Amino acid sequence: MKFLLVAFTFSILSTQALAEAAHHATSPYAQEAARDIKSLSETDVDELTRGGGWGFAKPAELNGYPGPSHLLQMKDRLGLTDDQLLKVQRAFDLMQARASEEGQVFVDAERELDAAFRSRAITESELRDLVAAAEASRSRLRFIHLAAHLEVTRLLDASQIAAYGEHRGYSK
Repeated sequence: MKFLLVAFTFSILSTQALAEAAHHATSPYAQEAARDIKSLSETDVDELTRGGGWGFAKPAELNGYPGPSHLLQMKDRLGLTDDQLLKVQRAFDLMQARASEEGQVFVDAERELDAAFRSRAITESELRDLVAAAEASRSRLRFIHLAAHLEVTRLLDASQIAAYGEHRGYSK
């Protein structure tokens, strides 16, 4: 019985200590406070402004719709014809140019949102407009990337799509 009382007391004290430690813990965001744009890392900004994917096309990629960038990297393994390669390259170039341009719009929208909070004078109406602008841009970016997957998938035959999935590790 004495052992149970000691174990119970230790359990309560440990729980209290953990709760106090959690209450005084440093935020996982603490290192992000010095960022120029709080919601985006420098890596994010670089990815977005150079037209990188930023994970926007995962619904396509992970459901068997190859991406133009990866197709270009894997052209020999997939046996892309010269015509396919030309069309995939065009699709990639157009996607990247559009995504780069829209990526800058998104970064600028996030910068404006951040600045509005930094000013400590943001109103709910301004917040609504700034969030809407950022999300509209994010939506256009996602569409640009997903549409490119849709476009290049139409250029491939079933065996190339299957080989793509295997090489990317999605199927065996």
